[in-house]
Amino acid sequence: MRFLTTDDVAERYRTAASTVRYWRQIGKGPRAIKIGKRVLYPETDLLRYERSLAEGQDDLGLIS
Repeated sequence: MRFLTTDDVAERYRTAASTVRYWRQIGKGPRAIKIGKRVLYPETDLLRYERSLAEGQDDLGLIS
């Protein structure tokens, strides 16, 4: 399984890292996990998030 950092996710979605952190704070966007002090995003969850957007969920694609 491949994991991406907050900066990787921001680059992938062409947005600021602060936006990705905000999504995490409000519980929207791709799911993240915390390992020690690091916040990582499993690539499979990013793909799930992208699929939800393609299927017409809200623009932040709430993933639960």
